[in-house]
Amino acid sequence: MTITQEILAEIKAYDRIIVHRHQRPDPDALGSQAGLVEIIKASFPEKQVFKAGGPIDDLGYMTEMDEIADDSYQGALVIVTDTANAPRISDDRYHLGDKLIKIDHHPNDEPYGDLSWVNTQASSCSEMIADFYTEFKDELILTDEGARLLYGGIVGDTGRFMYPATTPHTFEVVAMLTRFNFDAPRLNRYLNDTTLNVAKLSGYVLQQMELDEDGAGMVLLPYSILEEYGVTDAETAALIPLPGQVDSVIAWGIFVEQPEGYYRVRLRSKGPAINQLAKEHNGGGHPLASGANARDLAEVAEMYKEIQEIVKNSK
Repeated sequence: MTITQEILAEIKAYDRIIVHRHQRPDPDALGSQAGLVEIIKASFPEKQVFKAGGPIDDLGYMTEMDEIADDSYQGALVIVTDTANAPRISDDRYHLGDKLIKIDHHPNDEPYGDLSWVNTQASSCSEMIADFYTEFKDELILTDEGARLLYGGIVGDTGRFMYPATTPHTFEVVAMLTRFNFDAPRLNRYLNDTTLNVAKLSGYVLQQMELDEDGAGMVLLPYSILEEYGVTDAETAALIPLPGQVDSVIAWGIFVEQPEGYYRVRLRSKGPAINQLAKEHNGGGHPLASGANARDLAEVAEMYKEIQEIVKNSK
């Protein structure tokens, strides 16, 4: 029995299913989570199926979370999508269920769960959920809303099909999803829209970006600057691609100071892998797109020096 067959068997076996995703969700986290919930609800209407997790910030156009009582976890199947390690799972009640399943496309450096389906070749977890539907389409139902969610997750995690993880299969999946009845251009606009405050901060980011002769870049965003521009930490996600739009930039980090004083770090690269660097600084992710943390400005400087070394060595 394949892992996907095992997962389908577990879904069939449980009357109550609760699906989680990672903290500070992006479109793929929400798309894969809510897309899977849509499929299960439509395919098995007699089951109770819930979406669990904390705040989704400005991604309310994707979906909304459910209110779930603690006792709902008793005897329930819990599935976690798009989450590489257990500490990142949003809502720590995930361990209260009867069985835990992990579905993810990040490197499986920190395994968890009773069953684990990890495909690092997939562009996104939403692509994996779409493949799950396609594999068992004789038994499963995908609704228009489910297709919208999975499409949004794929578009979000591929950077609108710009990232190397985008494959011919990704386009085949997207072609299948767009045959359903939902407004793809409207969703694309939502994914692309930004607030005026973030647009103004974008100018600051490009002006303040440090860039060495090899193409290693870094941007420091003090908390005082976020307050000055009226931008939340969640909204800074829209700033991540900006340095990469400069042709001479090869790899970069955006260091966002948190109210507690540490720095949330977003790492991106056009070629050399940066996920090992992320792992060494309390983080992880994909070879070309990772996240980490820096406890203070000294660690920020250390990480930028490491980015510079990675870029220089890649040449």
